Amino acid sequence: MTARLNGAQPYALGLFRIVIGLLFACHGAVALFGVLGGVDGKGGTAATGAWPNWYAAVIELVGGILVLLGLGTRAAAFISSGAMAYAYFKVHQPQGLWPIENQGEGAAMYCWSMFLLIFTGSGAFGVDRLLARRTSAQGRQSTDQTPVVA
Repeated sequence: MTARLNGAQPYALGLFRIVIGLLFACHGAVALFGVLGGVDGKGGTAATGAWPNWYAAVIELVGGILVLLGLGTRAAAFISSGAMAYAYFKVHQPQGLWPIENQGEGAAMYCWSMFLLIFTGSGAFGVDRLLARRTSAQGRQSTDQTPVVA
């Protein structure tokens, strides 16, 4: 059983990354474009350039899309995790110690989910993995085609 689960690990991680990236990008789209009800439930958006809401929304949208695609996953997850840590400690934590009492569950979960992706990478189905395969295949081709000098 363990061997099967270990063999499926890259695929489960890839699906985890896709879901987290999609949900994270949706948060940014809500604040930047007013889709899915917007920030006020009536299609409202974050004021352009407003600190920290607009900048957080940009990080959420761009970081979420990059994580969703598995492109620069570790860097995008690092920035996204930091943004969510900032959101938790500056916005939510002053209202109460525990996430359940300060409505910071989302920020805490995204922070730790992105933190996990920093260390695990993109898993299966990611552009990162596709690019790594191409790079290693090109490296093997160049060494295979080197003429032999007698």
